[in-house]
Amino acid sequence: MARQLRAEQTRSAIIAAAADLFDRQGYESTSLSDIVEHAQVTKGALYFHFAAKQDLAHAILELQSRTLRRVAADMDSRGHSHLEALIRTTFGIARLSVEGPVPRAGLRLATGGLDVPPPLTHPFEEWLDITTRKLLGAVKDADLHPDIDVEAAAHSVVCSLVGTRVVGRSLEPVTRQPRRLAELWHLLIRGMVPVPRRARYLSLATQLEREIRIP
Repeated sequence: MARQLRAEQTRSAIIAAAADLFDRQGYESTSLSDIVEHAQVTKGALYFHFAAKQDLAHAILELQSRTLRRVAADMDSRGHSHLEALIRTTFGIARLSVEGPVPRAGLRLATGGLDVPPPLTHPFEEWLDITTRKLLGAVKDADLHPDIDVEAAAHSVVCSLVGTRVVGRSLEPVTRQPRRLAELWHLLIRGMVPVPRRARYLSLATQLEREIRIP
């Protein structure tokens, strides 16, 4: 039992170290030797868990996928409206991106052209699926304009979310991400939500940004 626990701790340490380096240096610029040194493990320990650097990248994407599904399911279970659940999900991921490297590394891997083999789903496909379902529900809730093209809106929302994070990664500290996300939602809400419903969601975006703001 103790041996299994140590193995799990070592695997987690390797993933965390790889995620940190992939986020800061990029996938191509990070070697297995870099990861071994950063994780403070032996090469034997690394190869026991991962046969190649690509396997590590896929483990990060799998962990990111589980995290996204967990956050989305948690919001679904709380009885929020569909639009509120979507907004809260995006801020939940933003919080995790500020707190740890795995979501940041996952984004960098997803935008870097890394092959995503089955049964893994590309992160952007998962975001499109979640966003489309939430926006369809929001139309039924009368929280979106009734004539909105949900597929086009979902695509635009996901592209905006990804683009905001990619640009921010290059220009600003990650702690600025919640503010940029709130600014984005203010624009999206004004474009998609009927006037009588806007104040609630504008206030929500501002509140969520304040809850995870880091001085």
